[in-house]
This record gives sequence, structure tokens and C-alpha cells, in this order.
Amino acid sequence: GTIGGKPGEGLSPLDVVKFTASYATWAKAYAGKEKITVVVGRDARISGPMVSSIVVSTLSGMGCNVVNLGLATTPTTEIAVTEENADGGIILTASHNPKQWNALKLLNNKGEFLNAAEGAKILEIADTEDFDFAEVDDLGEVCEKDYTDFHVQHVLNLDLVDVEAIKKAKFSVAIDAVNSVGGIAMPALFEALEIEKVVEINCDATGHFAHTPEPLPENLVQ
Repeated sequence: GTIGGKPGEGLSPLDVVKFTASYATWAKAYAGKEKITVVVGRDARISGPMVSSIVVSTLSGMGCNVVNLGLATTPTTEIAVTEENADGGIILTASHNPKQWNALKLLNNKGEFLNAAEGAKILEIADTEDFDFAEVDDLGEVCEKDYTDFHVQHVLNLDLVDVEAIKKAKFSVAIDAVNSVGGIAMPALFEALEIEKVVEINCDATGHFAHTPEPLPENLVQ
């Protein structure tokens, strides 16, 4: 939803709390235990720090331990779920939507997106507000980790990636990251691959999108 406005009309702070608590309730039931671990990563949207702080605090308030990745691409967060043996994950991103949008993308313990039935269950929990917050001695703990370097190395280790052939090819690559998190991850990957020339366009992860993020021809003129 869009940031701002009345609760229920977009993605207000109250909505973020409600859906995060609903997800935590579902994830506990799915895992079959009360104390679970959830990974949280976000893109560089302007609303990201605000939404992330609410999500992380709500998860802690639900008694969940949190691994907070901060700025992380969608697949980076997915990889971190399995690497941390976590019970789920939340990616804070609205993909190619304009800057006023944000969203909670929900993952299971395999780092995969939930299916339709699981999503419907979380919406049901949210509608009825059928969630219980933890007592003070049961609040979840929060730790912060950066998984970008791990993800880069994971790519380099893939059988299908011939690192030496890429290095020898002496590629020149231009990247437009629209001032989001790709501006952190992709230059790091290109450096590891020893790409000979990298032209970075809009790679400062400020969240002030240089143009509409949707990768249409008219948005890719730079």
C-alpha cells in the first residue's frame, strides 16, 4: 500500500503492526513453537527505515527473535532465511512501484513466498486481530547482520558461474539501480567478478528514485 493516510486505506503504521503480528502468529503455528526467528531485510525506499523499525519491534513484541539485515536485496533476504535456519522472513519492498509504495513480502522457513492459502490465513488473522503479544520476559531479541558479501560469494560458488571466464572477458557493464539497494549489491558483485569497467548510474541507495522503477523502455533512457 501507499504510505500515509488513515489506517486501512494504505500502509499506515497501524496496518504494519497488524499484518506483522498476524504473520508472526501464523509463523509460530506453522513452526509449531512459540519462540521463532524471523529475518527482515529492506530496499532503500524512503519509508524503509520507518517501516522496518515498526516490523522489527512488532516481531520482538510478539516474542520472535529477529535477524535484521538492514539494506538487502530480495534474494539476499531469502538466502539469509535458510542460512540462519530461521522460521520465516519479511522483505520490505514494493518492487517496481513508485516511491510512495511499500509492502511486506512474507517468506516461509525455506525462504520462499507464501502460497495463496497461507496468505489468506494471515489476512483472516489480521481481520479478527487474533494475535497475542508477549509478556515482558518473553520479548524477542534482535541482532543485526549484513548478508550482501555472503550472497556475492554464494553466486561466485555456483557451478554455472565461470568466474575465470568472466574475468578474462574484460566486460564493460552499465548498471542503473534507481537509487535503491541494487546500487549496493550489484557493484559488489561486479567487483568480485573483476569486471573491467563498471558505469554506475543512480547507485546511491537514498530511496529517492531517479525515475519510475518499472523497467520499461521509457524509464531506461540514461
